[in-house]
Amino acid sequence: MVLDAQHDIEVVGEAADGQEAIDILRTLQADVVLMDVRMPNLDGVAATRAIVQGNPNAPKVLILTTFDLDDYAYSGLQAGASGFLLKDAQPEQLLHAIRVIANGDAILAPTLTRRLIDQFASRLGPVPATSTVATTTLTERENEVLREIAHGLSNAEIAAALRLSEATVKTHVAHLLAKLGLRDRVQAVVYAYESGLVRRS
Repeated sequence: MVLDAQHDIEVVGEAADGQEAIDILRTLQADVVLMDVRMPNLDGVAATRAIVQGNPNAPKVLILTTFDLDDYAYSGLQAGASGFLLKDAQPEQLLHAIRVIANGDAILAPTLTRRLIDQFASRLGPVPATSTVATTTLTERENEVLREIAHGLSNAEIAAALRLSEATVKTHVAHLLAKLGLRDRVQAVVYAYESGLVRRS
């Protein structure tokens, strides 16, 4: 009811489980999928992976999670979700998240951004000394921006930290995502930690 009441949002389909979601998306077009993580037959993480990976035209996936599902949120973001939101989010927060993701950006539950980043780091463990950071194609400034993204900073915060305009930061973000073949800044966070560019403090 909340979604249907919006003039710019239309619910085009509903599914009872992950497999049904995959099947439905073969017959209809959607811009954003709201994905629960715990469902029968096929969970939300596996469904997200099937929907997103290998399909550049796939709809964006917003995972709905709870505090005790950090493992699912982490796995879901690795699978290609564009963000996650707590199930107890207020209606206006849900609507904002849908619109942000539909516009091609990514979103993390504001109160859990740094908590999630901490989860990334602790779950990944130590990076082998022989590992190489595949960011040599990035400029020095793009590497700086990537580090700030991985620390959970917004574009405005990055602009202030690096003494740049917000428009310049947005350009750097777009360039580094394209160079690294990443869908959005959520995947950039995962990449920064998994590559060893950023380590847990």
